[in-house]
Amino acid sequence: MSRVAKIDENIYCPICGKHEHQVKLGKNKSGSQKYYCNDCKRYYTPVPKQHEYPEETRELAIEMLFSGSSGRQVNHTLGFNKANVYNWIKNEIINQQSAEKPLEDFWDF
Repeated sequence: MSRVAKIDENIYCPICGKHEHQVKLGKNKSGSQKYYCNDCKRYYTPVPKQHEYPEETRELAIEMLFSGSSGRQVNHTLGFNKANVYNWIKNEIINQQSAEKPLEDFWDF
C-alpha cells in the first residue's frame, strides 16, 4: 500500500505553474514550508517568511539608545541583538547624509 499525496489547490509551482504533483518537503531555516515539483523537478517556498523587524520596533530601539539606554539594556528589553540597533543607526546616518548632499558635492576639490 502506497501513500497518496494530497493535492492542495492553492499551491502552484512558480516555475511551471502546475498544481498537480506538488510534494511537501519539510521546512527551510526560517520555518516556511518547502515544496518539490515533480513536473519540473524544482524546489520552492511559496510564501517565505520575512526576516525583518517592523519599523515601529526599529524606531523604539533607536529612541531607547539615544535616550540613554545601553545596547545591552535595549537587547534585554526588546529581545534582539544590540548589533542590530547599531546597524540601524549606521544605515540611518548614511541615508540622511546621502539625502542631504547631492552626489556632485562629494567630488569637490
